[in-house]
Amino acid sequence: MNMENSAVTYGRQYSVLAPYYEKLNSEADYNKYADFIEREIKLHGKEKTEIVLELACGTGAVTRRLAERGFDMIGVDISENMLSEAYRIEHSLGSETESVAGRRRRKNSETLYLCQDIRSFELYGTVSAAVCCLDSLNYLTDPGDLEKCFKTLHNYLEPNGIFIFDVNTPYKFQNIFAGRDYIIESEGVLCAWQNEYNEKSKICRFYLSLFTDCGNGKWIRSDEIQSERCYSMTAIKRALKKCGFDIIGVYGDMNGSPADIKNERWFFTAKRI
Repeated sequence: MNMENSAVTYGRQYSVLAPYYEKLNSEADYNKYADFIEREIKLHGKEKTEIVLELACGTGAVTRRLAERGFDMIGVDISENMLSEAYRIEHSLGSETESVAGRRRRKNSETLYLCQDIRSFELYGTVSAAVCCLDSLNYLTDPGDLEKCFKTLHNYLEPNGIFIFDVNTPYKFQNIFAGRDYIIESEGVLCAWQNEYNEKSKICRFYLSLFTDCGNGKWIRSDEIQSERCYSMTAIKRALKKCGFDIIGVYGDMNGSPADIKNERWFFTAKRI
């Protein structure tokens, strides 16, 4: 598949789920993600890290929380629907859990959202650090996609700038996704989620049916297919090294525990050479 057609397929993902993404993904601890990222930046980043790029920022849940911590944020995502939702939330009154000081910092430094492909994006300048959260890199499914993303990032990340990201692990694809089905529900919305994992191709298809309450007992059904690729630890390390990154840490959770084969996520911190 060529890059143009691949981008169309990749960009269509989350077109249906965008308005309900954060509601259906409420179990995600976005504050813990932001705490982990801030800790890694302070521990391994440049002495003065100001501008942070989030790749595949989605609805901006992590982006906003990093902005609250004083970072100047740039969010890149290929989905117009997800970015529209990010912009809507960004310009709302703010979450009930957000502190007044955090809201003031975020509003004083408005996030720049860019609708671009993370494999071939362009920025106006360099950034001090970059992040990619919630297994977004697994959505790069074509051969060579991971390297394309890392090479592009290398162009815009300052020397010794750090890159923090997580991926779903082979264990999760084989034992949690596999051929299992799930139901996720929240007020006014229900998502029926079927998985189909191909061990040979390392591709997992997610068949999503979304039911939204329109009132008067009527519900609307929308369908969407998503895909993720299973990347081995070896493949990720090889791609990082090839594209000019040194690996600083690989963890099994956001507390810094050592990674092992039974983790559902791996968390990486790498530095641009």
